[in-house]
Amino acid sequence: MIESNWDELNQLIVGCQKCERLLTHCQKIAEEKRKSYQDWEYWGKPVSNFGDPQAELLIVGLAPAAHGANRTGRMFTGDRSGDWLYRALHKAGFANQPKAENRSDGLLLRNCAITAACHCAPPANKPSREEIENCHTWLEQTVKLLPVKVFLALGQIGWKSVIDFKKLQGELVGKRPPFAHGATFQFPNGHWLVGSYHPSQQNTFTGRLTEPMFDSVFELVKSKLITKK
Repeated sequence: MIESNWDELNQLIVGCQKCERLLTHCQKIAEEKRKSYQDWEYWGKPVSNFGDPQAELLIVGLAPAAHGANRTGRMFTGDRSGDWLYRALHKAGFANQPKAENRSDGLLLRNCAITAACHCAPPANKPSREEIENCHTWLEQTVKLLPVKVFLALGQIGWKSVIDFKKLQGELVGKRPPFAHGATFQFPNGHWLVGSYHPSQQNTFTGRLTEPMFDSVFELVKSKLITKK
């Protein structure tokens, strides 16, 4: 039953038509393609959640990359950010393999699911506030389905998306906890929020985010999962 509801939610996400600008951009990128991916049939539409339908860890990213998830149809699959994420998830025991290339590569997540503040690839990788708000319903339904204990926000937008969701749920009153790499915050219902720099090329190429830094976040996440039980 849980898996059925998870699949139904993912189908609804893929069929979402709320943001005309984003849908147009996704389809345009899918038609034009990057030269190195000319043989690919791009996904070119909203990208659903990915992972274990009974996950206690929910990772919240920014949005699908134009030639990453918008091409492959799976969160963080087919780009450098995904290389970093799945390598770290595998080392931490949340993934059965360290690589993500396509939807048929055998990748499975354990006790972990991945969603995004925005489910469509946005122009310049910058969704508008309204577009992120349009996706709030998907975050709400995702959290309702999963036995979430820890949110891991990749970047400030992911952090803000979780905070805004919690405020709408009446679970946060007062000052917004500030984002930082390794920052933690516990909500009144016991849920933990953990922050990490996004594994974007801008962060990893400049050394703002290193592999030891990223790995340490997953050790922190595991400690929160244990203390929450």
